[in-house]
Amino acid sequence: MEDRMASPAFEEIVEDFEFLEDWEDRYRYVIEQGKAMDPLPDALKVPATKVDGCASQVWLHPVIEDGIFRFDGESDAMIVRGLIAVLRALYNGLPVADVVGVDAGGELARLSLQDNLSSQRSNGLRAMIKRIREVAAANA
Repeated sequence: MEDRMASPAFEEIVEDFEFLEDWEDRYRYVIEQGKAMDPLPDALKVPATKVDGCASQVWLHPVIEDGIFRFDGESDAMIVRGLIAVLRALYNGLPVADVVGVDAGGELARLSLQDNLSSQRSNGLRAMIKRIREVAAANA
């Protein structure tokens, strides 16, 4: 596994987090990131895209074009929708072969997310990362 900087989009989130003093502001920021995402079309909210292990409803729709990984997602919980947006910043645009090598736990630790999420939300976040890694590994 090679050490490399995260995507510019994720680095921007890290920088923004450094300016936000308390967790409530960071929480609102994550929710705003989710609100800024385009909604996932209902036609893509199917069992094949649903992520198990999340307390809320979560769908991830990965697309791999020309070896580049990206995904869209949706959740019925605002904070989870925001977490999907954070994961999109972390993974979208990477060569599919690089996705599995991303130290998601290490990158997300830079945001102190796990310290401030309920155990159910943390489990859901892990389930989303697991799904992303499985899809990438199957298509690498």
